[in-house]
Amino acid sequence: MKDVKGKTAFITGGASGIGLGIAKAFYNAGANLVLADIRDDLLKSAAEHFDDPARVLCLKLDVTDREAYAAAAQQAEDKFGKIHLLFNNAGMGVGGPLAKLGFDDWDWGLGVMIGGVINGLQIVLPYIRKHGEGGHIVNTASKAALVPVTAFSIYGTAKAAMLGLSESIRGELAPENIGVSAFCPGPVQSNIGETGKIRPDKFKKDTGLLETEVQLAERPVSDLWMSAEECGERVLKGVLNNDLYILTHPEFKKGVEEKFNAILKSFPDEPINEERAKAIAFLLRNPIFDEINEG
Repeated sequence: MKDVKGKTAFITGGASGIGLGIAKAFYNAGANLVLADIRDDLLKSAAEHFDDPARVLCLKLDVTDREAYAAAAQQAEDKFGKIHLLFNNAGMGVGGPLAKLGFDDWDWGLGVMIGGVINGLQIVLPYIRKHGEGGHIVNTASKAALVPVTAFSIYGTAKAAMLGLSESIRGELAPENIGVSAFCPGPVQSNIGETGKIRPDKFKKDTGLLETEVQLAERPVSDLWMSAEECGERVLKGVLNNDLYILTHPEFKKGVEEKFNAILKSFPDEPINEERAKAIAFLLRNPIFDEINEG
């Protein structure tokens, strides 16, 4: 997608933080916006950032609610005619040591950060496909998908899933001119610390994280963290370049290199069984990496 002017972007978690940063970048580039978010207060304040209300649709949405998600997608098409871009961005900073985690923590965290993305693909992708003009999907992962964070297993599990999902569907959607990117940002100025404010009551029983979430809300946002606006501009550039990976912080490059070196060193030090390799050739590599590695 070389130009987003006049295209429609459906952004979950779009009313604050990274989602709002993405919205600002794409709005400034001429796109229409569908800002889907679970918080009414943030949707109201987000709308104030845009001077043309005809190009912005704000919708309250719990991405785990499939019926509501389907209705939101239809509202988006009804207003703008077509949907071209899907940003599976809704998430939270849920996580902690295994000793504190309960089933409610896993069910809520994975329900939003994996289940919500699945709902986005199943519900919004058909809208992108049917107009035949192509489009783009961005799945918000994290640098935690590349360099794991100890004692943050729910978040790490979900974000690693976003990386694998993006890589898996990239080649499948390419013939339809639909690009796919895994977005792996480092620390960004956002309200991720307010996770406790959006935890539903039904997920507050089997958990040991409620006190941790109160403490997280009090953690200051560092001035050294990337602004949401700069983050959004990097996403815009990544979409226009059809990048498989959209990365933000060069500070993590060393850690990623260490991880992949550790993987390579873990392969058996023995000759390849050529007959077996021939039989499973379709599994041994994926051409989605060719353009990056040959560039």
